[in-house]
Amino acid sequence: MSDLFLGVIAGSVVVMAVIQVAAIVFAVRSARRVGDAVSRLEQHVTPIVADLKTISSQAARATSVATAQIERAEQLITDLSRRVEETATALQSSIIRPAREGFAVVQGVIGALSALSQRPAPRPRPAQADDEDPLFIG
Repeated sequence: MSDLFLGVIAGSVVVMAVIQVAAIVFAVRSARRVGDAVSRLEQHVTPIVADLKTISSQAARATSVATAQIERAEQLITDLSRRVEETATALQSSIIRPAREGFAVVQGVIGALSALSQRPAPRPRPAQADDEDPLFIG
């Protein structure tokens, strides 16, 4: 009987060894397939990553250009506003003040002429009232 048990044990060991070898072969094949799939994925992903890098660098460049344009526009608006204020001030000092002064001189002359040629105001005539008008109903 002990030979029988030894034979069963030896057979079991052989079956376990065959299963282990088969598992190792299967694991090696699976590892190769996974490695091949990863290398194919890398080949497909590498151009995408390069394109994304290009796109992000172009987006950063476009953002910097847009920022520069906005700053220029802001500076232009500030300069324009300052110049409009300067023009309004110059217009006021060169046209409006002399016009006001001229108008004041004309008003003074008109006042002086009216004071010099002032006639006595005619006396208002007493209004003749018709006695029957207030009593009229109709």
